[in-house]
Amino acid sequence: MGLQEEIKKRRTFAIISHPDAGKTTLTEKLLLFGGAIQTAGAVKSNKIKKTATSDFMEIEKQRGISVATSVMTFEYKGLIINLLDTPGHKDFAEDTYRTLTAVDSVIVVVDSVKGVEEQTEKLMEVCRMRNTPVIIFVNKLDREGRDPFELLDELEKKLSIHVRPLSFPIGKGSLFKGVYNLYENRLDLFKPNKTEKETDVIEMQGLNDPQLDTYLGSDAERLRHDVEMIEGVYHEFDKQQYLEGHLAPVFFGSAVNNFGVQELLDGFIDISPEPKGREADAREVKSDESKFSGFVFKIHANIDPRHRDRLAFLRICSGKFERNKFFHHVRLDKDLRFATPYSFLASAKSIVDEAYPGDVVGLYDTGNFKIGDTLTEGENFNFKGIPSFSPEIFKELRNTDPMKSKQLDKGIQQLTEEGVAQLFTQDDGKRKIVGTVGELQFDVIQYRLLNEYGASCRFEHLNYYKALWITADDENKLAEFIKYKNNIAKDKDGHLVYFADSEWVLKLTMERNPDIKFYFNSEFKLESAQ
Repeated sequence: MGLQEEIKKRRTFAIISHPDAGKTTLTEKLLLFGGAIQTAGAVKSNKIKKTATSDFMEIEKQRGISVATSVMTFEYKGLIINLLDTPGHKDFAEDTYRTLTAVDSVIVVVDSVKGVEEQTEKLMEVCRMRNTPVIIFVNKLDREGRDPFELLDELEKKLSIHVRPLSFPIGKGSLFKGVYNLYENRLDLFKPNKTEKETDVIEMQGLNDPQLDTYLGSDAERLRHDVEMIEGVYHEFDKQQYLEGHLAPVFFGSAVNNFGVQELLDGFIDISPEPKGREADAREVKSDESKFSGFVFKIHANIDPRHRDRLAFLRICSGKFERNKFFHHVRLDKDLRFATPYSFLASAKSIVDEAYPGDVVGLYDTGNFKIGDTLTEGENFNFKGIPSFSPEIFKELRNTDPMKSKQLDKGIQQLTEEGVAQLFTQDDGKRKIVGTVGELQFDVIQYRLLNEYGASCRFEHLNYYKALWITADDENKLAEFIKYKNNIAKDKDGHLVYFADSEWVLKLTMERNPDIKFYFNSEFKLESAQ
């Protein structure tokens, strides 16, 4: 099979949502319908001990939340589906931002009871920046939720995108009877069912089909009225508008009951984009180019704590990746080959001999990779990157077991290289400051340092407002600026960082030092302080 055919076979997407909207449950059910697993894990259930397939870290199983992106690959109807389940919790948003650079489309899960929530809005902003195609799944229709038209209005307003329902609910909560599939002109009847995949599907000859009255009774006329409103208010579904990121098709269902999931999956594979090209610093790289290229968007140490392995997750952008073939590491300017590249079903790994654009492979890493690194077949370019943003919380790392200093140093280095947090150092690396966007990340770091590296620590809060990267055209001016300042550190790449104590101090410092350039983003060319 040629490269073009392999590209056409692939779909790579992420699932994003606010916490508790049902994202991980939907992921499980998509795997179930895709045949990748035989029974769906009961998420956050005290009665059933099986945990969600996509939550593979011990702390995720204990807390019932996703704190790292999982990668799952499965086949469905002749296509290879690469599904990336992301953390919903806002404290781990940076992991999700990075993941969104590695996918071609997104499914957004919205709780029908709560509507659009803050974290969903923030993640959607990242999608809008890249015009990523988005499908919306309104979940939990079996609960007493909001009016569907009210929800559709809120989706358009808060997510800044036009919507078009491709299915529409009949009733809600205890009166929920199912959905009418507008895309395929059929009636899907709801029956609460958490273990099986069957749905009663009735093919229709349009809304005037008398079968509608037979199955729905008095609700049939209400459905006809609702669909008439949809046709009058919303534009017809335009696939091109969806692919350009301007229009979001909407499906309704109940993931926990396996209802609406197959319809979503079938609709997704029918309209979602094939793997697309990516912008590099030198040029745009097309997915159908014959020569291989890809970039690292995630690093995870100790995916299996028994083996202390460290994997770099590589999104393939063009050409064909081959096991045991030498590829060029652009940043290090050296050639590497990989004897055991992996594909994933969460923590389950299988060795792959070749992979194509859209695929995500795990590369065993001895410390060669950083997030954003580019691999090519010889050409020197870097894919436009995955920047670090200024953290919001800063704490000094304190060692509570001097006998385990080496383990602590190694552990914090590896965890921050994963992107769990950002590490800044002072006094030639002796003083370590960890920056995050949320408190929960410190709990995760502390837990993983102890359980994966045997290193115990504590964190002491620091009253910093922002961490800003600094440069200057005149090296003497830069040397003069940092000479007497205690709030200067270096990031993991050795770049200078200035810690501002407050917004007022930052503004004053910038005014008094016009020769110093301040950046809120580690990609200096993309964003400068305003």
